[in-house]
Amino acid sequence: MTCTVKFLPHNISVAVEQNESLIRAAMEAGVHINASCGGTGVCGKCRILLEAGTLEGGVSEHLSAEDREKGYRLACLSQVTSDVVIRIPVESQVDTSRLNARAGGRHTAKAVYSDVNELRQDGLFIPPVEKIYLELPPATAGDNQADMARIINHLRFHHNEHRLTMNLDLIRKIPDLIRQGDFKVTATIIRPVREDGKNEIVNIEPFDTTARNYGIAVDVGTTTIYGQLLDLHTGEVLAQHGEFNSQMSYGEDVISRIMFAEKGDGLDILHGKIIETINTIIRDILSEGKVGKQEVTTITLAGNSTMTQLLLKINPAYIRRDPYVPASVMYPPFRAREIDIELADHTIALIYPGVSSYVGGDIISGIMASGLYRSSELTLYMDIGTNAEIAIGHKDWMVCTAASAGPAFEGGGVKFGMRATKGAIEDFSIDPVTFEPMIITVGNKKAKGICGSGLITLAAKLLETGVIDSRGKFNRTLDTPRIRQTDEIWEYVLVFRENTAIDRDITITEPDLDNLIRAKGAMYSAALTLLEEIGMSITDIERIILAGGFGSYVDLQSAITIGLLPEIEPEKVIYLGNGSLLGCKINALTNALRRDVMKVVNMMTNFELASTRSYMDHYMGALFLPHTEMNYFPKVKARLEKLRK
Repeated sequence: MTCTVKFLPHNISVAVEQNESLIRAAMEAGVHINASCGGTGVCGKCRILLEAGTLEGGVSEHLSAEDREKGYRLACLSQVTSDVVIRIPVESQVDTSRLNARAGGRHTAKAVYSDVNELRQDGLFIPPVEKIYLELPPATAGDNQADMARIINHLRFHHNEHRLTMNLDLIRKIPDLIRQGDFKVTATIIRPVREDGKNEIVNIEPFDTTARNYGIAVDVGTTTIYGQLLDLHTGEVLAQHGEFNSQMSYGEDVISRIMFAEKGDGLDILHGKIIETINTIIRDILSEGKVGKQEVTTITLAGNSTMTQLLLKINPAYIRRDPYVPASVMYPPFRAREIDIELADHTIALIYPGVSSYVGGDIISGIMASGLYRSSELTLYMDIGTNAEIAIGHKDWMVCTAASAGPAFEGGGVKFGMRATKGAIEDFSIDPVTFEPMIITVGNKKAKGICGSGLITLAAKLLETGVIDSRGKFNRTLDTPRIRQTDEIWEYVLVFRENTAIDRDITITEPDLDNLIRAKGAMYSAALTLLEEIGMSITDIERIILAGGFGSYVDLQSAITIGLLPEIEPEKVIYLGNGSLLGCKINALTNALRRDVMKVVNMMTNFELASTRSYMDHYMGALFLPHTEMNYFPKVKARLEKLRK
């Protein structure tokens, strides 16, 4: 028996088998419902409202008695038993508007080659996939050499191109193609990383098409995926777009996705979802840039080790098992079509190499973009997120590691946590006398929840005003109705129900703060551990580079106040933005810097925190705001003492 599920406000209907889970019905309908825990009912983010029909299950401790009476259920725990009408409330919907916004007013890091003119000046503007126009001598009775030989010999003698190869599929097309162009053709060539490698001719087109050569750069993030369309003739960015990674419904972090990939057809599903998102972005940027798929010659991608293996449909199971071994850290160039990316048969995919199971190509890409590997300053590079990756070093050496910070920075593990979309609380202040709050939301819309950067600011302001102590516990003696106990959990009311967009009070709870403390503790203690392992300390750091979309919006003083970042002068902190995407862009524009990538990978020493004894000691010390060792934060200590006098 089949049942019809209608989703509002989208007005999309889908037919499913009776007893199918509602979350899977939504996936089949192409309707997104926030389900951060992968459908286990743990996060409580997939709230839906049953408007007609009946569902089996869906009840959870995350729903109050009043919620249940109104018809609220959790989609991941609900089975469809009849025709139903489901309304997805605003807090359960996805909103990508903030993904494509820009953070301004920051001390921004300059990419190592941010201007294509700099590449030209240094003789480095040689894309790894290049087009060369050829005017071939026509075949005659006196010159009847083979078509393939005619192309290769012309490239060798007139363009100094050597060690050329061509695959069978292209050889089959050559006879017709060169005659369509009256022996005037354009050859597309992919350059090897090694100088002694072979140059492969991947496409032949009639006439001169050298001015229509395009590349795509893609940052394959755990939460978000971004793409840029590049003109490989001029170096210009023609279009860019970001989308949430469609894999989110199967788990918030890499560990939950690895676990899902191990079940049945889980690997195929996760591979399909990540490709689906990439193809959506490609369609969007090609349309905006007015470029055809056949004109794209290369796509460069970077992601952490798990995302890379899921992208390539490689079993990631052993990444999370001791001794934490990825399938590979380096990948050869291949046709994008081989992994179902919707581009031409000749489009070459280039994957950034990684270092270990948890330090992937996204970090290498960011380090390349920032120029850290060329700097003499001792630099702490931090990509803040669910899988927090850290590198420390300069032009002579680098060490790296990854810390499992958890999803708090992305709004996960927080009762009213959400991503930085419209209605998310992103800034906050509090009156030190009345303890009344003032909040600012993304887009200045009615509040729906709290985003990661807002959570950091919240914790810092609550600490400074004495509303919470260094353990993240509320001061229950304060005279304010905003501090209260609900279901044995202490919380602070940020926005009362009548002023929200979700028909509920929005609060910050002690468990929320505890999750934040653990996340920031993982980041800070990872940096301390790396420094200790190489015989250095926090005071030796000369600058900090914050990478990633989240890092672009973090309030520096708040991050230092809670102990997420080391105490350092503001002018020594620079914001790289999406370093992974920047590195992919550079890689698509110059083959010379692709060779530097291999040098960087080889000079990096990886530390597995699980095998490093001192890490747990540092982690336990960091489970306070800002830290148990206040000498690490003398200015924060002085400010807190002054505020509380």
